[in-house]
Amino acid sequence: MVEFEAIGATFGPFHQEFVFVTTQKFKKGDRLVYPHHGACTVIKVEKREAFGTKQDYLKLKVEYSDLTLMVPVANVDMVGLRDVINEDEVEEVFAVLRKKEARMPTNWSRRFKNHSEKLRSGDIYQVAEVVRNLSIRDKDKGLSAGEKKMLTRARQILVSELTFALDIDLPTAEEKLASALP
Repeated sequence: MVEFEAIGATFGPFHQEFVFVTTQKFKKGDRLVYPHHGACTVIKVEKREAFGTKQDYLKLKVEYSDLTLMVPVANVDMVGLRDVINEDEVEEVFAVLRKKEARMPTNWSRRFKNHSEKLRSGDIYQVAEVVRNLSIRDKDKGLSAGEKKMLTRARQILVSELTFALDIDLPTAEEKLASALP
């Protein structure tokens, strides 16, 4: 188990000094969520040198993909790495999915931008909104190729977290998601 308290880092054109503080403890086997990729498992915590600085890194295996990520422990908050939702939060996610009214811009580019921002937020409820909104639109009017790809990605992120949160397999999580949608 590694506890990381603080590290100094230099960013931007003016080389401002920032200190990131995290008191989270990580160990092999921990289950986390990376906003852009979904559920991940910590493979190991290791020290690495990058840009002349030695720091602890999390090596993450993205579930349901062949992707492996390396994240500096000092940056976990900055990249949005978070714990998996609990069972109460799962019920709230299903409530978002069941909601039949979905206000969406009619303009394709505004709708796409709005949904992209929600996915980038890493907030599971906003990801659920994107899944719900695009699923409703797909049934009513169909989706563009870009929106179909976005829906697939959003569903993957949501389903991967549901598998961890409910401790179920992928097909069962997909069934639960499908049954929750209007």
